[in-house]
Amino acid sequence: MTHRDRWDLARLIHPFAPSDFFQKHFESELLHVPREDRSYYDSLLSMEDIDRCLTTLHLSSPAVHMVNAAKPELANEDYCYPSGLIDAARLYQEYEDGGTIVLNQLEGSLPSLMMLCRSMEAEFSSRFQCNIYVTPKDAQGLKTHYDTHCVLVLQIAGTKRWVTYDAPVERPLRGQDFTPDKYTPGEKSYEFTLQPGDMVYVPRGLMHDAISTDEDSCHITLGVLPNTWSDLLLESVARVALEDPELRRSLPVGFASQGFDRGDARGRFADLMKRVAEQVDFDGALDHFAEDLVSTRHALLYGQMQQIHRLPELSIDDRAGARPSILFHLTKDDERVKVSAYGGTISLPAHAAESLEYALNHDEYRIGDIPGELDDPGKLVLIRKLVREGLVEVL
Repeated sequence: MTHRDRWDLARLIHPFAPSDFFQKHFESELLHVPREDRSYYDSLLSMEDIDRCLTTLHLSSPAVHMVNAAKPELANEDYCYPSGLIDAARLYQEYEDGGTIVLNQLEGSLPSLMMLCRSMEAEFSSRFQCNIYVTPKDAQGLKTHYDTHCVLVLQIAGTKRWVTYDAPVERPLRGQDFTPDKYTPGEKSYEFTLQPGDMVYVPRGLMHDAISTDEDSCHITLGVLPNTWSDLLLESVARVALEDPELRRSLPVGFASQGFDRGDARGRFADLMKRVAEQVDFDGALDHFAEDLVSTRHALLYGQMQQIHRLPELSIDDRAGARPSILFHLTKDDERVKVSAYGGTISLPAHAAESLEYALNHDEYRIGDIPGELDDPGKLVLIRKLVREGLVEVL
């Protein structure tokens, strides 16, 4: 897989359309996509990739851990050295005995999964993570549960039987974890078997089981880690409190006493809510989350050495394009245009804005055809700058 072999939502859920997914399924309803193509996800992950990671990368717990629904007493000491490093020999012994191997956030080790996450992050404006589950035949890693984040499950190898039930907590927050003594599964809602190349989207809160069949199973769990409206509301109130001293007053003296009369305090609370509504800065709060997402996505600059070597001979007839799935935040005023990406900021004169936006928003173009006020030498200067910053590449 090359870094331009892009996996986006349309490709993951094909033949379903992303517009239908967001309208009917996202955060609401399961979507099962069966396929008759066992090799559909071959460019993303293979069992050989997993074995190489487990046996050569010196991974540690909890980045790698094991779960076994039939053996709840399974502990790190059963497959780790005292240092926490994975003992691959004992890990595979526990696997042979029915344990599921879980590799958390493997996108940090495999470029194909990192590019998958980055592509989805650019599309959703949410953080993503890749967890891998490798289960021996006729085994179950986790007992019936729900997740506090939505997942897209990509079946890589083997088969797994899925059963879903109800959603006792609709769209749970990250702190509303599943507890088995509190929630029990209701009636079955779906039952199906994932084959290699198949996909299922499971909204957060939906209780489910996943049990391997008569062959070993491997799947990618692509987790969506969004900011919610509650996050935005909390951020908005916090920003108002920095400007309004009335919100910074202490709670009423004696409010915890048994005989405290809450009438006045209740009225005061209602008044403060009105003050917040009148002063809240929606755009400022939303920009906070946009900038936080963009600034924490580090650069994926495959082939950057070759890119730098090509810059001295660059001409307006060469073709360039934005790095696949880059995340950036652009602001401009009458004097400057600024691009935030990879934790840094580039500032250019305002007359470069149109050319800059075009260069960052198109996958391929002839450098001389970039629109805007820049002349040909100016376009070359712009592209060289963007290549050096890792935002654009020469094709």
